[in-house]
Amino acid sequence: MAIQFKKKPGLVVYLTAGDPSIAATRDIAIAAIDAGADVIELGIPFSDPLADGPVIQRAMDRAVHHGVSLADVLALAKEIRAARPESGIILFGYINPILHYGLAKFVDAAAAAGADGVLVTDLIVEEAAEYLAEMKRANLAPVFLAAPTSPDARLKAIAENSRGFIYAISRVGITGAQTTMSSDAASLVARIRQFTQLPIAVGFGISNAGHVAEVAKFADAAVIGSAIVELIERSTTGSAAAEVAKFIQALHSTNP
Repeated sequence: MAIQFKKKPGLVVYLTAGDPSIAATRDIAIAAIDAGADVIELGIPFSDPLADGPVIQRAMDRAVHHGVSLADVLALAKEIRAARPESGIILFGYINPILHYGLAKFVDAAAAAGADGVLVTDLIVEEAAEYLAEMKRANLAPVFLAAPTSPDARLKAIAENSRGFIYAISRVGITGAQTTMSSDAASLVARIRQFTQLPIAVGFGISNAGHVAEVAKFADAAVIGSAIVELIERSTTGSAAAEVAKFIQALHSTNP
């Protein structure tokens, strides 16, 4: 299945589940959807998030410190699905907590919670056979990361095994807001399009309306993560949902 983006570019919003609390994340997710987010990526807290920059690392640390578990994230996904049935929901995490939970158990629970798919940051497509079989059994979309350094053979494998959309990394490195867009992003998307008709979302470093407008020229969706997580970090108690909604509305200001 393919995620349906309402406009171009669509908007994928990443939130670290449980930062600052599960209840707050639920409110922020719903506010983000109402403000125009097509897909919510719920980050599963993990103590060693190697692909993430300092902003998301701090959010992960806070959520882990608060005792947020994978079961809590699944319950949160179920609440968001019930509140906003038409929204896309992707569970975003690392393989270790999923294996600890139990792969088959996790996939069944993700489907029961109403998730559309899963993105496992540190699982490469070449080593994902068991995961892909379980995802297919549960009719969940596996979303893979494609990097500018990926050879065409890997991009082809990613395209053939992805469902929902493909997440194109705009630059090599860890997550984090940037002031300028990498020139690698457009060429990467063009390379991926040789192998798939799935929507392609571009992430890593996108942090403002100008970046979103740039992504609209060559991709189907923009992924906003660190900029929103940092906004939540700076927000006062109770204000995060409203501030995130305002931020998201402004992202489309150059894309009416």
